[in-house]
Amino acid sequence: MIPSLFIAHGAPLLAIENNEYTQFLNSLGKTMPRPKAIVLFSAHWESSQQKVSEVDSYSTIYDFGGFDQALYQIKYPAQGNQQISQEIQNLFKANGIPFEVETERGLDHGAWIVLRLLYPNADIPVISMSVNPQLKPEEQYKIGKSLSALRANDILIIGSGGTVHNLRAVKWADNEVDQWALEFDDWLAHHLHNWDVESLFKYDSLAPYAEYAVPPYGKEHFIPLFYAMGAADNGQKATLLHRSFRYGNLSHSVWQFG
Repeated sequence: MIPSLFIAHGAPLLAIENNEYTQFLNSLGKTMPRPKAIVLFSAHWESSQQKVSEVDSYSTIYDFGGFDQALYQIKYPAQGNQQISQEIQNLFKANGIPFEVETERGLDHGAWIVLRLLYPNADIPVISMSVNPQLKPEEQYKIGKSLSALRANDILIIGSGGTVHNLRAVKWADNEVDQWALEFDDWLAHHLHNWDVESLFKYDSLAPYAEYAVPPYGKEHFIPLFYAMGAADNGQKATLLHRSFRYGNLSHSVWQFG
């Protein structure tokens, strides 16, 4: 059964950089079992009700400003898959999860940066999914859990965001990693390895420096972790594949679940 993944998408510049992290993602895409399709929950698609893409061919969304012009020339022309989208909708119905179908939205940079680094040829069908920061972590986990059966059919479920993501705290010149970021991420790693969902669901009150690592205005980047983790509830094994930091505290971490 193919695992699910949580992948940090970093800053938009990651799309045109060649560094330790981009090289890792390039390698991961080549060494993992090739998925039949990818279901991706992106931090940059927020909605009050779960959205499921039913798109034949995705446009590329440039949902950022002030960066190198080369970023705006990138295209990632991924295709959708109507059959798998319908399968997701059926699983949501069976599990009592409200949802809406989206037929036009393209891929935001939280999706296409990760996908392009893993699979640069854009030759694997993608089903794009929204996230809802207003839900409790238990509910986000439940949404992921409802899709766990897809993994048996070699469908890769990805949550794209960042475990430490506070844009007001980043230092755009690379610096030594801030201690608060390390302490939060170490706490997170300990409880993920133990699959301690009781503590993880209360991360905002239990984890050290949670208010810095996951500020209230930035929860959308943390919560894709719960969707990806829930998708492996039938496996309950967490493995840290990569961890590094940029700009003093912006995390580049990849977790494998299942």
